[in-house]
Amino acid sequence: MTQEEDIRKAVEVMRQGGVILYPTDTVWGLGCDATNAEAVARIYHIKQRNDSKALICLVDSDARLQRYVRNVPDVAWQLIDCCDKPTTIILDGATGLAPNLIAGDGSIGIRITNEPFSHELCFRFQKAIVSTSANISGEPAAQNYRDIDPRLLEAVDYVCWSRRQEHKPHKPSSIIRIGQGGEVKIIRP
Repeated sequence: MTQEEDIRKAVEVMRQGGVILYPTDTVWGLGCDATNAEAVARIYHIKQRNDSKALICLVDSDARLQRYVRNVPDVAWQLIDCCDKPTTIILDGATGLAPNLIAGDGSIGIRITNEPFSHELCFRFQKAIVSTSANISGEPAAQNYRDIDPRLLEAVDYVCWSRRQEHKPHKPSSIIRIGQGGEVKIIRP
């Protein structure tokens, strides 16, 4: 299967409200349409995770990020421009996303991905995509396809073919919270 076909199939599944397993710019992730509350609820169920713990989402561009956050502070753009590794930014004022994806305080964790597969997937889907590590809550994140728990493989609607052969270390993203006033707090270095 070509990467093009793989992306087309993953997009089709997410448009129908399905859940996918896919390679990201960090570890393998569980994904769905970030605007579909039922699909987001399925991810919480699959991960056996309490829905009070927020999930993050991926987008392909600055413009797409601005669709989901009311006011992006200047310091967030500076951080995005200078980060040399995947960095998730938690921002206040989330909008246009599934209510069960947004934290109780109205914030959302969001990351612009530059990795070729996940970037193209986000671009083709034309919306934010949930990106949470492919693991049962409390267990280690799946760095590579071979690390994915068989229960997850059975629970999703589509497992991407791209990058399944990889066997190299991958780390979760850094997480930085930026307040409305521009204050910066490092959650995970």
